[in-house]
Amino acid sequence: MQKIVTLFFIIFSFCSCNIDSKSKVVSQSEIIITKTDSKIGEWIQLFDGTSTRGWRAYNGDVLPAQWIIKDGALTFSTESKLESDHQGGKDIIYAAEEFENFELFMEWKLPEGGNSGILYHVQEGFAGPAEVAPEYQLLDDLKWEEINNTQLEEWQKTAADYAMHTPDNNQKIVKPAGEWNSSKILFTPELAEHWLNGKKVLSFVPWSKDWEERKAKGKWKDYPKYGTFKKGYICLQDHDSPLWFKNIKIKKLP
Repeated sequence: MQKIVTLFFIIFSFCSCNIDSKSKVVSQSEIIITKTDSKIGEWIQLFDGTSTRGWRAYNGDVLPAQWIIKDGALTFSTESKLESDHQGGKDIIYAAEEFENFELFMEWKLPEGGNSGILYHVQEGFAGPAEVAPEYQLLDDLKWEEINNTQLEEWQKTAADYAMHTPDNNQKIVKPAGEWNSSKILFTPELAEHWLNGKKVLSFVPWSKDWEERKAKGKWKDYPKYGTFKKGYICLQDHDSPLWFKNIKIKKLP
């Protein structure tokens, strides 16, 4: 009888250890998903070509089905038989961590007539991220106007701080649809910069008198929360055209 009791105790202890071990693994996994314990100046891979961990829909719980990994790129696919499956509005955020001051880098490409954007300091609970978050505009500058038979303002084109600041066209080189471009955003309260294909194309001082005036008289005059959040998520915008992103990384700045 004593041997049976001893054996039962050993088995019970072994099972308990396994349960505790599994619980710790789950807990650590959740921590990795919800928070990255990164230091200032260290690159954080938001997308490395193999996993969509940390990404989900804006105002949602999961990644929309149209966002997939294809050939190592985070891809928005419109290859669906159902029209309702790929209508615009499936903006996604990197929800594992909010960022304040940062250097953000990524590579991207669009199809002819493609349209997207990179937004930062995004907060949820609004109709869309653009209502509150600054946007680095992504567009097929070379074909969009021709395809849509519409003339655009410079603040609507690639590398613009959308509806706020325009890029220097003497420095701006945007590649044709189907080719990879690279973009970089540096943000601190003292200075924000937009880079395109290795060249700085614009800079501005956030929340300055000039910034406030541009907001008050432009597209965002009726959006009081626009640009007011000083910390938030990184967002990729869907305008219902195929999109490709890769090598998305960020580092915190002081």
